[in-house]
Amino acid sequence: MENHRQEHDMKRIGFIGLGVMGKPMCKNLLKAGFELTVFSRSASNVEPIVAAGAKAANSPKAVAESSDMVITMLPNSPQVREVVLDEDGVAHGGRPGLILADMSSIAPLASREIAAELAPKGIRMLDAPVSGGEPKAIEGTLAVMVGGAQADFDQCLTVFKAMAASVVRVGELGAGNVAKLANQIVVALNICAMSEALVLATKAGAEPELVYQAIRGGLAGSTVLDAKAPLVMDGKFAPGFRINLHAKDIGNVLETSHELNVSLPLTSQVMEIMQALKADGLGDADHGALIRYWEKLAKVEVRR
Repeated sequence: MENHRQEHDMKRIGFIGLGVMGKPMCKNLLKAGFELTVFSRSASNVEPIVAAGAKAANSPKAVAESSDMVITMLPNSPQVREVVLDEDGVAHGGRPGLILADMSSIAPLASREIAAELAPKGIRMLDAPVSGGEPKAIEGTLAVMVGGAQADFDQCLTVFKAMAASVVRVGELGAGNVAKLANQIVVALNICAMSEALVLATKAGAEPELVYQAIRGGLAGSTVLDAKAPLVMDGKFAPGFRINLHAKDIGNVLETSHELNVSLPLTSQVMEIMQALKADGLGDADHGALIRYWEKLAKVEVRR
């Protein structure tokens, strides 16, 4: 009986932020049978989701008024604060018992601050950032890292599973974004390691495709290697996941590490590489384009 009640409670979903990730996530929620109300400042982003069966709202407040759970998928902390806490925001339309699941990637401290402002209104919050990029958003096979109360997590699990293959509650509020920061370190450093290895191999006269095939089955193999090496070798740098957004995440990593007095020398170096690529006009390229930094230094291109 309790499971039935929870499933019913989470039938009406609001979604704010219909970018590269948000649009396919919405489509998967619709396929799973949820009633969806959406908001975006861009009408061109709203139209295909409405055509797929969603309702459009004219503000975040209106989204909250017609929802049992509101999902935000936005670039960074300032945008989340704005749509949640401004006078036309979620906080002013949500009834007590509403759950806000912020699936953006923001600093853990920002999540906790937003939750503290929602608590007096009876609105609960989960931080639930994702990993997997646009391809897995389309497939509905994202990895979701969730922070928040166990009861709130349990109530929203069916919703998350409509968009993801892996959903893990990491701990209390903020823990989801801590896990995402760790994820972004590992992904960035994997891409950099791949870049150095393939640039060296190519400069030494080896065929990068064969080097990739030789190492991918051993200890050097990784999900990142398999996702990015083929695209790099085909010269495909369309996002995916933009360097600008990954740099934003690494900025949150370093902000958090400084607050905690944790030294992250490799991550700090990646941030400087990203800044150099942004200065070269590659901020909107996929983060696989990190390899362009090493290609420029070595005067070689890693292509099939």
